[in-house]
Amino acid sequence: MIHTDRAIRFRFELTPLTSVTPWGRERPVLHWFGLTEGWYCVDLDGHEVLRYSDSTVRALRDDGDGRRTHPYVDYYVVRLWEDMIALVSAALEPVPPDLVDVAADTSPAWTWRETPEAEAALAWHSAGYLYTDYLRIAPHVRCWRTVVGEEDTVTVVWEHQADPEGVIEFVGPRSGRVAIPTSEFLAAVTELDRALLSAMDQRINELEESGPVPGVEADIEQLRREHRDRATWLRRARDREPGTDWSAVRTGVRTLQAPDTAAHA
Repeated sequence: MIHTDRAIRFRFELTPLTSVTPWGRERPVLHWFGLTEGWYCVDLDGHEVLRYSDSTVRALRDDGDGRRTHPYVDYYVVRLWEDMIALVSAALEPVPPDLVDVAADTSPAWTWRETPEAEAALAWHSAGYLYTDYLRIAPHVRCWRTVVGEEDTVTVVWEHQADPEGVIEFVGPRSGRVAIPTSEFLAAVTELDRALLSAMDQRINELEESGPVPGVEADIEQLRREHRDRATWLRRARDREPGTDWSAVRTGVRTLQAPDTAAHA
């Protein structure tokens, strides 16, 4: 169990540069995305949401992951970074009071209707999920923002899914919910942003000094151009106004909630 006064925190560690796996078989290359190979964890309300159980860690090692020395998700850290920035951009528009219950429903029993309003409602609701589909038996993490008087909060919920094969299991509660001041949520995302950009700047400098291993390509100038561009992503996300058409969303929600009369005809 972690010990922290923060309701939300992102932690990661990059794989040592000499151990990073290049992309491409015939023409191996190191690019910005691939250079973020490592592990990461999301801490919510004192729980390590992406921490595997001891039995899962042993199973993953037996399955050929001999390098595993930690109990966390192995993937490209930039994936978490990109998806948290997407949440800042798309999901932090305050939800009107009459739609809060809809925002809080992680598995709404909706019937698909092909209307512009239904599509608007689905797009709005989907924007609240942290994308984790690239993970095996990934937990569902969802957030939404509410502003009531002077109280401005982001509510985050998580739900772990059961693995039919019984291999992937995460520690901690199977589900949870925590309300976080929006300023604290944004501070945590900003900390992730600065930490990853700093680590990648150091990594590019190291690669420039040592050069890639023989047979592997690395375009240092392109890496630096992409690094400069990515350094603007969070600011642009925070400046973006989603401009959700709440009238269309309300109509779409009512449409999606309506019984499928054709199925019973």
